[in-house]
Amino acid sequence: MTMTERALDSTGLLLYTRPGFEREAAAEIMDQVAALGLYGFVRTREGEGAVRFVPGEAAFMEILAKELRFHDLIFARQMVRVLDVLPALSAEDRLGPILASLVEDERRYGDLLLETADTNDAKSLSVLLRKFHVPLREALKREGLLVPNASARLHVFFVSGTSVILGISHVHNASPWLMGIPRLRFPPGAPSRSTLKLDEAFGLFVQDPETEIQPGMTAVDLGAAPGGWTYQLVRRHLRTTAIDNGPMDASLLDSGLVEHLRVDGFRYRPLKPVDWLVCDMVEQPQRIARLVAEWLAEGRCRRAIFNLKLPMKKRYEMVLDCREILESRIEKAGVSCRLSFKQLYHDRAEITGYAEINSD
Repeated sequence: MTMTERALDSTGLLLYTRPGFEREAAAEIMDQVAALGLYGFVRTREGEGAVRFVPGEAAFMEILAKELRFHDLIFARQMVRVLDVLPALSAEDRLGPILASLVEDERRYGDLLLETADTNDAKSLSVLLRKFHVPLREALKREGLLVPNASARLHVFFVSGTSVILGISHVHNASPWLMGIPRLRFPPGAPSRSTLKLDEAFGLFVQDPETEIQPGMTAVDLGAAPGGWTYQLVRRHLRTTAIDNGPMDASLLDSGLVEHLRVDGFRYRPLKPVDWLVCDMVEQPQRIARLVAEWLAEGRCRRAIFNLKLPMKKRYEMVLDCREILESRIEKAGVSCRLSFKQLYHDRAEITGYAEINSD
């Protein structure tokens, strides 16, 4: 490896992913980079929970910093700009090389995040990270590198006990969460763990909860039983029509906010437009995309959150196909719509979509 190649290898982007979805994250970042007229390559292995993009030229990173939006990435939980790669630290002295690299770089940080991939192997590093956090934080303060009110965050990503990637992010173009994972508690009264998916989706996609999710708004939950997603609607005091042939949780029906209809979710349509459509039916993703597209194109809902269950193979291609189904149908109807996708932490082999009809 030449000196230039080594320099390039110590820059780029680090994307945290759900283990097993590295290939999809790699394909997506390469598409995003190519759309900007840039090039490079990715480093990853299946199951390691991270993807590194290495630019073809160092100058590309300034373009990516300005043009690449984290929230446009579907399969990335976090996006970090790589500052340095330290692949061979001594177990006796990790602090010295890390500090030397950061002092040389001369940036200032408002926060410090010690992280690993979300894998079983990486969990063994949790004790090391807890012990290392305070010494590193104090050393950064002594050097004047960790200061109040700085917008940048320092990420110290442990690949192993002796291999570290140093990176930087800003909250406006990254996940605010440690490791890109929101810490949500399972509500004791919820009838299923799927409730956390909708809770996370509301937190991610809804920009102004006070105006976009108001008590008394109307909602339809397709594929509602036993009520995991309906629970989140009731929790926010939305009047909800739960559509499913299966039984619903009794406490939700007792709330006075839920009407349960045992009808086909693909055939049901409300008599009047509703504020929210949510859908977590186990069905082919293209069929769900077409269903949601019809609701939006026909003006039957203002906003929609829906899950797309992905196949074992060609998952990224499936996502692109579903996006095309939605966009083409909505555009044909002459409707202006904001459309976003994300693989949430509480998703599994699926992604969550969000659509909002523009009022202007």
